[in-house]
Amino acid sequence: MGWGRAVRRGVLVAAVLLAGWAGGGPLPGAGPDDGGRGALTFVTAGDLTDYLAPLVEEWNAGRPAEPVTLVELPDSADETRAQMLSELRSGSRRFDVLNIDVAWTSEFAAAGLVAPLERERFDLEAFLPPVVGTATFRGRLYAVPYVTNAGLLYYRKDVLDAAGERPPRTWAELARLARTLAPRHGLGGYAGQFLPYEGLTVNVTEAIQSAGGTVLYEEGARVGVDSDAARAALSFLADGVREGWIPAEALGFKEEESRAAFEGGGLLFLRNWPYVYADAGRPGSKVAGRFGAVPLPGPYGPGTSVLGGSNLAVSARSRHPATAADFLAYLTSERVQRQVLTRGSLPPVRASLYTDPELVAAHPYLPILRESVLAAVPRPKSARYDQVSLAVQAVAQDVLALRSSPEEGVRRLTRELAAIPHDGRDGPGPAGS
Repeated sequence: MGWGRAVRRGVLVAAVLLAGWAGGGPLPGAGPDDGGRGALTFVTAGDLTDYLAPLVEEWNAGRPAEPVTLVELPDSADETRAQMLSELRSGSRRFDVLNIDVAWTSEFAAAGLVAPLERERFDLEAFLPPVVGTATFRGRLYAVPYVTNAGLLYYRKDVLDAAGERPPRTWAELARLARTLAPRHGLGGYAGQFLPYEGLTVNVTEAIQSAGGTVLYEEGARVGVDSDAARAALSFLADGVREGWIPAEALGFKEEESRAAFEGGGLLFLRNWPYVYADAGRPGSKVAGRFGAVPLPGPYGPGTSVLGGSNLAVSARSRHPATAADFLAYLTSERVQRQVLTRGSLPPVRASLYTDPELVAAHPYLPILRESVLAAVPRPKSARYDQVSLAVQAVAQDVLALRSSPEEGVRRLTRELAAIPHDGRDGPGPAGS
């Protein structure tokens, strides 16, 4: 998944205000006399860093009449999504509020499973600007950002320094160093997340966007992948496999496998999420004190990451939206967002934390991450995002396995994306239609 381990390890579901409910009047399921206040249940993928429970306990201690109950689903993002969708589509009121991958916002919103929100209720101006875009669909706010993420390029600083080389800013520089310098030190050149799952969609989308292209226009209304940018992106990755500077085993990597390869001293370069910075610096890592991180490269200079992270959305059947709004304000306050970073090791959405001297001293990657987030863009928005992602994965897998050419991959992906239904109607047409 595009969440990466960083987001799965503490991704939270929180309640959000339904003041913008499209139907007007009382919210569905709200009691006539409770004023939208009462107990909440929120759902999250497993919290592996255990920072979340103390935050909930603190809330419950101060709000005994409006307690929050945490429900943790399996750590697999695919299973989490499946269980959320099953509950919501059944009409169940089991979950008041949900934490959803930023890429799911459009899908959940288009299906009417989560309700639109009132922008003015939330302190969106204090967030890093690009993250707000992940929470909108068709011009309306359907979620509130809670955690963000952007891809970084990790590199072996000791190896580059010894060779008098700087970290690569372009694909050509990365390919040259991965092809020539890495073998001299017994290293693989470059790896990302190339197993056919959400991570492959992320890596391919980043490459297309870095080349100035896009997968979809207008939230799925038009297909944009038939472009020189997409051909260049797929060629870059396929050439790496063909020329050997992307190791064959990298085609089976997800986030954790690629992290382990880098931390084990097996790679010169790695594309991954910010959580790797802390892990790679811990005792036991073979690269501790010997690596650095920079923004992703592109064909002509710094590239463009996709935005990862999680958004907080509310079920259209939530009973207690007023309490939910208060809880969301608590979770996105500067004090709690600081703990999201310091205790949960997750990138916060509040901009001020990225320039806080104390936090930067403890988390040196923050300025680089800020730069990457500010340049990042969301993944393709579509009411059928799951189908979009599967199409990208299938085509990219064949191209990286050298079973089809980049040109053939672009033509096939254009056809498959155009055939995906859009809001139950015919699929989006090709660009220019």
